Amino acid sequence: MKKILHCTILLLLFGATQPCVFAQRDGSVFRVEARLVEVYATVFDRHGHYVDGLLSDAFRLSENGQPEVIKNFESDSQAISCAILLDTTGSMGSALPHLKNSVVSFIDELGPDDSVAIYTFAQQLVIQQDFTKDRAAAKRAALGLRAGGRTALFDALSEAAEEMNAQQGKKALIVFTDGNDNASVLTAQEAVNRARNNGVPLFTIAEGDATQNSQFKKILAELSESTGGSTFEVQDPKEMKSVFLQISAELRHMYLLTYKPPRAPADGKWRKIDVTVPSVEGARIRAKEGYFPN
Repeated sequence: MKKILHCTILLLLFGATQPCVFAQRDGSVFRVEARLVEVYATVFDRHGHYVDGLLSDAFRLSENGQPEVIKNFESDSQAISCAILLDTTGSMGSALPHLKNSVVSFIDELGPDDSVAIYTFAQQLVIQQDFTKDRAAAKRAALGLRAGGRTALFDALSEAAEEMNAQQGKKALIVFTDGNDNASVLTAQEAVNRARNNGVPLFTIAEGDATQNSQFKKILAELSESTGGSTFEVQDPKEMKSVFLQISAELRHMYLLTYKPPRAPADGKWRKIDVTVPSVEGARIRAKEGYFPN
């Protein structure tokens, strides 16, 4: 008599759990756990221009100085899932119309296979539109936003990143805020550490009072730069559209590298990631800087 073995492999992407079920012939049940680290990288030449069209063998990746083998690779031309996390607190009343129109313009720039989600936050995260390729649905969600409440950015950021774990392939999170966090349970450093471990590149946009607080701007910069994203400031609401369009352009130039890390000591210490492209003279790489092992 033949028996069917149900083998569940739990894939951990440092913040993402993705179960895969396989059937084989045998008489026992077992669980295998594999860990992968996702690293997003954008490559610039010595003149600051994007370098596109690279293949996986052009990249060299190391963790704590030890070379790692790239297991999976997605090029700059492949589809992306992008979540937009928007501040809809009470102070956003006058700027909200510009923000809505800017998000609509961003959605119009998406490719046919790209997905987008619209999240908002005041005291808590609200999913206005889950990931969809339906641009009209995403636009309706953006245009229907209302302002009100206090600012719990760090909590919402952590929750939004968790929501994105189920998405396959390349991902990015755009975060727009006009004020410092005044309602989160998480601290700024906890938010930064969670963002680093999650691995999704963050593109942060500060507007209004958020641009006047040097410490808060430093936090936003750390959130972005440590994950392979970038940070922006809007001094005039009319500038929002151009910033969103700039981010749209940046998303078109990201590569995704995935590797299986070595077994880390159980000390929870920072694991440094380095990415290089030796074939591009004077290349500058913007990529995730590292992570804290779980």
